[in-house]
Amino acid sequence: MQQAMRPDDRFGIYIHIPYCRARCRYCDFYTRPGARGVPQAYVGALLRELRRPHPAPDTVYFGGGTPALLTPAQAAALLKAAAPRPGAEITLEANPDAVTPETLAGFYAAGVNRLSFGVQSARDAQLRRLGRLHTAAGAAQALAWARAAGFRDLCGDIMLALPGYSNAEFDETLSLLAEGGCTHISAYLLKIEPGTAFAARRPEGLPDADAAAEFYLYAVEKLAQAGYRQYEISNFAKPGHEGRHNLLYWNCRDYWGVGPAAHSCLNGVRRFWPGDTEGFIAGTLREQEEGVCDAEDFLLMQLRLTKGLRMDEYAAHGGEPFTPAQQAFLRQCEAHGYAAWDGETLRLTPAGMVVQNAILEELI
Repeated sequence: MQQAMRPDDRFGIYIHIPYCRARCRYCDFYTRPGARGVPQAYVGALLRELRRPHPAPDTVYFGGGTPALLTPAQAAALLKAAAPRPGAEITLEANPDAVTPETLAGFYAAGVNRLSFGVQSARDAQLRRLGRLHTAAGAAQALAWARAAGFRDLCGDIMLALPGYSNAEFDETLSLLAEGGCTHISAYLLKIEPGTAFAARRPEGLPDADAAAEFYLYAVEKLAQAGYRQYEISNFAKPGHEGRHNLLYWNCRDYWGVGPAAHSCLNGVRRFWPGDTEGFIAGTLREQEEGVCDAEDFLLMQLRLTKGLRMDEYAAHGGEPFTPAQQAFLRQCEAHGYAAWDGETLRLTPAGMVVQNAILEELI
């Protein structure tokens, strides 16, 4: 690490594992082929960085890529180097096809206490269309194996507004995750990103923007009925199971990213590693400064959260009071059911989160 931490701040470490067995058709993340697992040379490069002096983290997050391609021994070595505090949240992302009862038991023994499964849909035809390698039955089996291994914090992803989508598909996917013991669900709209297979060949049957918004609002309602409280635009949890690591991002707290394409924010300065696995392994790659995390960033992050933006905290981050024109705009948003605004706290409703970008354009 190249910057000191404020001693009173919570702190997280993100460890990027870019390797994947196959690239999903919608994915624009930095990934590398990894059919044989994660090379030990890459793990060694991560260990080299993690052994630099750093505060004991409150959270460690293995993201990817497919971190479940690590062996349990590799995960244990990385966690030993990260040296998390007692009671830290340790999350590992996993694809259902990349785990076995033995590897899950090994991850749990290594100190991982939270798993995040990329399930996406309970319909096999949809999974094939997305380029996923698992089936719905395989996802249910992976969740059962995780529970048997001892995991009690289980997360599942649901992708909304897919080709030919329906509320029935959402219901089936929610049932799969709820019955599988998920305590946390991320539900997000499909977005066609440049450079992806879907961008090169757009799938047929995609819902339009209005239909996608309706799918999102339906998901928010159904998740609430199932006991998953919304706390962020795309994240829902049983009480007490909110993702502590991602809350560091959204509350503009300090986190350190390690690995190619990983990002950091320390003492208000954003940094990133370029996407170059070979350079990272060789030790020739260096973090680069991206900019300062300012009041605009704080506003953007806080309005993702259902708790909203408190004006006193906004001011503490350098934010200026809203102008009369902005306040008039917010009153219009409130009248149309997009926001709640009392002069001290601004919260977006689910309907407001659908049009969040338009609201932000008026406030920035």
